[in-house]
Amino acid sequence: MRTYLDFEKPIAELETKIDSLREMDDENASKEVEPEIQRLEEKAKKILKDTYAGLSRWQKTQVARHPNRPHFIDYSKGLATGFTELCGDRAFGDDRAIIGGVAHIGKHRVVMMGHEKGTDTESRLTHNFGMARPEGYRKAIRLVEMAERFGLPVVTLVDTAGAYPGRGAEERGQAEAIASSTAKFLEARVPVIAIITGEGGSGGAIALAAGNRVLMLEHSIYSVISPEGCAAILWKDAMAKGENKAPDAADAMKISAQDLQKLGVIDGIIPEPVGGSHRAPDLAIAAVKDAICQHLDELVGLSPEELVAQRREKFLELGRQGLDAAA
Repeated sequence: MRTYLDFEKPIAELETKIDSLREMDDENASKEVEPEIQRLEEKAKKILKDTYAGLSRWQKTQVARHPNRPHFIDYSKGLATGFTELCGDRAFGDDRAIIGGVAHIGKHRVVMMGHEKGTDTESRLTHNFGMARPEGYRKAIRLVEMAERFGLPVVTLVDTAGAYPGRGAEERGQAEAIASSTAKFLEARVPVIAIITGEGGSGGAIALAAGNRVLMLEHSIYSVISPEGCAAILWKDAMAKGENKAPDAADAMKISAQDLQKLGVIDGIIPEPVGGSHRAPDLAIAAVKDAICQHLDELVGLSPEELVAQRREKFLELGRQGLDAAA
């Protein structure tokens, strides 16, 4: 069953009509309506292409959160072979919001990790909707340390609304865990490639995204706070008055992949199938695999010192740009 977003209503109406026509049992009637089906399919394709070519930042946010968008488990099966999961932070427990292990991607043996949101009620609760606790970030640190020990590149797939803000997480040192994870990625002596596949929210995202290459899928988002969170801070009574200010916040923060590439925050954009990754997951996963292999080919020849220096300069330059903009 397809799940349509608010702005996809014209597409939903056409595709529903096409499905109804295809369900006709009468063979003669089916022959008569086939030209109409083809006409409607062409019209639906055009509307879909035009719609996704001009998405607003808020619409991209909705696409990035689409429940049928591929998640980490889908990527681990589709772009990697021999994925072997490694669990636990060796201190407190295993956080199912972040999954990681060793695998082969193309000709490269890598350590691969990322956020998993889940696909139904039970799995979403198991994976805490992709919002990691401190033990998740400490597991990530452990996996990076293992990658350094064996000289393996690190690939991360980021898709989280943010780190879990619950009391238990704060008691176990959430802020410290995020900071330490970010520092470990910045200091890693192996190639690090980070890909924002859906939402890249706040410190929960950057803790796994401080890489030599940071890429985004075409309709993903990456921001210091969610549009709703930003709107709640800037327009405290907006929702009480029946106004949804989240679209305004999304525009102000420039959270789309296209915005962030212009600002130099990311290094590249991975195109998605027409209509988003949720419409053709296999094509999206294949595109991500191609991008990973391309960038790994470029990075594996660099020395540990060159990798650390490149990553350091990359993020220092972002800070310089921020200071220049504020001046």
